[in-house]
Amino acid sequence: MKWVFLVVYIAMIAVVSVISSRKVKNLDDFHLGGRSIGPWLSAFAYGTTYFSSVIFVGYAGKLGWNFGTAAVWIGIGNALLGSALAWQLLGNKTRKLTRELKVSTMPEFFEKRYDSKALKIMAALVIFVFLTPYSASVYQGLGYLFESAFGIPFEVCMLVMAGVTLCYLLLGGYMATVLTDFVQGLFMIVGVCAMMFFLFKNMGGLGSAMEQLEAYAPANVTLFGGAPLDLLWLVLLTSFGVWGLPQMVHKFYAIKDEKSVKAGTVISTLFALVIGFCAYFAGAFGRVMLSNQVPVDAATGLANYDMIIPQMLLASTPELVLGLIVVLILSASMSTLASLVMVSSSAIAIDLFKGVLFKNMKENRVKLWMKLLCAAFVVISLVIAFQKDTPIVSLMSFSWGTVAGCILGPYVMGVLWKGTNRAGAIAGFVAGLVVSLALPFLLATPEAPFTAHTPFAGVMAMVASAVVTPVVSLLARPQSVKLQGSVKQVHSSAD
Repeated sequence: MKWVFLVVYIAMIAVVSVISSRKVKNLDDFHLGGRSIGPWLSAFAYGTTYFSSVIFVGYAGKLGWNFGTAAVWIGIGNALLGSALAWQLLGNKTRKLTRELKVSTMPEFFEKRYDSKALKIMAALVIFVFLTPYSASVYQGLGYLFESAFGIPFEVCMLVMAGVTLCYLLLGGYMATVLTDFVQGLFMIVGVCAMMFFLFKNMGGLGSAMEQLEAYAPANVTLFGGAPLDLLWLVLLTSFGVWGLPQMVHKFYAIKDEKSVKAGTVISTLFALVIGFCAYFAGAFGRVMLSNQVPVDAATGLANYDMIIPQMLLASTPELVLGLIVVLILSASMSTLASLVMVSSSAIAIDLFKGVLFKNMKENRVKLWMKLLCAAFVVISLVIAFQKDTPIVSLMSFSWGTVAGCILGPYVMGVLWKGTNRAGAIAGFVAGLVVSLALPFLLATPEAPFTAHTPFAGVMAMVASAVVTPVVSLLARPQSVKLQGSVKQVHSSAD
């Protein structure tokens, strides 16, 4: 029966892709859905991009094991800071500013906002290069899940999912993505509720589950899980990190009006609260379901935390429900992958090729390059994903920390404060990049290697970017009078 859910889901993707392809008439339609996306589609697109197999398989499994019930703080932070506050502060201003400046990508925003082609090029390269580990972590999560639930080899699963993602993205572009996101979001809500019901039914109810968890790890039923600082870095990274991730911010570009932003804020927050809370709360009881034994990778003989959730589901859910939950995680992951591929390919095709190298490139040629780069991005991500020795949490933390560390300061300050200038933006971008890349190596020890420090490094990179950008903007000379006037005019119209 679980195969039925999978087949129906893939068939649904195919139908939506074909329908959406008929509405794609130009580059703006392909990349932004004609900037006509309403609140429900925008909110679900934001939420399904936020939560993928990285959350359900990697983060919920490992962090639930390490922190217990305190891991739900990550989900709560994601809902209140990563969704509600992000939409409230940035949603409408980003929508207005990107329209006023006539931009469709983050690097393009930097060029127009700061009159800096150098910043545009740096942003395009960072986005394309450093989002590949994130994409790889999503593929890994899917591979582990399908290997456990369907007996499909790890590598085969990733190849098939990559092919399906490319097909619907290349056919229908952004409109296909948001339409499928809505359906995927409904699958996610139903699936996560079913997962919670059967997990706790198997453990004898919530009270019994808590007693068993306390017996295995007393710290895992405390308010902050015994390691509050480590938990704090993860809350901050996954909540504020999305403020500087182009695949998340991209959703604001396409919203049709201010009314849709207000409604989307409520919808996206509730979605994130349900999905995030349930995922992390379920992961907290991995020790109970697996008798306090971390799964071991058969090939390497090493502990593999990414297998916790798949094994929990196999042990607790009927085949029918397992099929639904697999589709839930697949749905979340496909949405995230589509957004990553779209944003990364556009950074090179639109911002680097058309914007710098070949300024007279025709629109059809840009679309062609975007599709080719979509394929290249997927291939590179798969190559990284095949290296199973790097945990999902580490891959995702490194990617989020680096990209958000570079972009958060220049983007957020550029939207909220008209005094932000070119010097401040470049300094903030470089500061975030240096901190994110250097700090994990500086802190690494034989007992705690590079990967152990990526969440903390990511947070410090975002802090560096957010602080350096306004400080240098205040100290540096103002930009040209003409550009100052243009920036003020754009901000005034956006207020």
